[in-house]
Amino acid sequence: MVGFRVAGRGIISERMSPPEIHEFTLPESLAGERLDVALAQLLPQYSRARLQRWIDDGRVWIEGVVPARRDPVRAGAQVRIEAEFIADERVSAGEAAVPFRVVHRDAAIFVIDKPAGLVVHPGAGISEGTLQNALLKLDPKLARVPRAGIVHRLDKDTSGLLVVARTPEAQAVLVRALSERAMGREYLALCQGVMTGGGTVNEPIGRHRTQRTRMAVRGDGREAITHYRIERRFSAHTLVRVQLETGRTHQIRVHLAHIGHPVVGDPVYAGRRRIPAGVAPVVREAMSSFGRQALHAARLTLAHPTTGRDISFESPLPKDFTRLLKILSEGEGGE
Repeated sequence: MVGFRVAGRGIISERMSPPEIHEFTLPESLAGERLDVALAQLLPQYSRARLQRWIDDGRVWIEGVVPARRDPVRAGAQVRIEAEFIADERVSAGEAAVPFRVVHRDAAIFVIDKPAGLVVHPGAGISEGTLQNALLKLDPKLARVPRAGIVHRLDKDTSGLLVVARTPEAQAVLVRALSERAMGREYLALCQGVMTGGGTVNEPIGRHRTQRTRMAVRGDGREAITHYRIERRFSAHTLVRVQLETGRTHQIRVHLAHIGHPVVGDPVYAGRRRIPAGVAPVVREAMSSFGRQALHAARLTLAHPTTGRDISFESPLPKDFTRLLKILSEGEGGE
């Protein structure tokens, strides 16, 4: 999109740029998968809903033929997509102040330190007050980049680092690095129970069969690999450093719950909040009042999309997380 102007609350389109063209060959690994699902894996910079809309609008061709979104993928088939945006797909910048810290900026990327409580993308019932809105306020030119340049997401109540591309070219490089597992992402998570050692969870993740807002370990899910090592043990909890090899929705939360050590404060996967019997009142109060999952994206490592130089960023634990660890240390001890 070009020639935008700010008027009132949002960004108003004055003229559309030509569509972005994607042409590629469908790989053997996706043979038999339904088309919209396959395209979402191959073009993660676009939402599945947007890809479905392009299919339905006749902007996707398979071997020159307009397909249906449910058609099975045939390996080796040639795909052409006209990725065109319409004005109502653009997200308003809104009027709220930018609610995050910019750790790094240059012509190609932002690195953002997101606070807990900030939604990344607009969704059902949420059109303003998101990270995407705030990014457009920070840099209105991000309206030209799919998803305002957001390459990967953090859950609303997860704090920490994420990278934002400022140009479509930088976004394509970063998305490819993410899919090729060339981007390092480390998290700190406080878990229920005492772990005996670190390890790896290699269990596929897919949508829960009956609760569609949840994810679950499923034999027919997508590959998901999570590495973890112990940072500190308390008498009833463990602080772990987690490294993602893949990036499935809710991956850390699902995997840690799967091995019996859900993230403290997780309202979806930890079940009923459990506070060990006999803990000091100050510990009980701190655990009861911690209002989110204790998960923080602490370190981000990537090759810069234009220079190729390896760069790394770290984010200190936010105050609420630091306070909880301090109280646990005083009330439960630790090693």
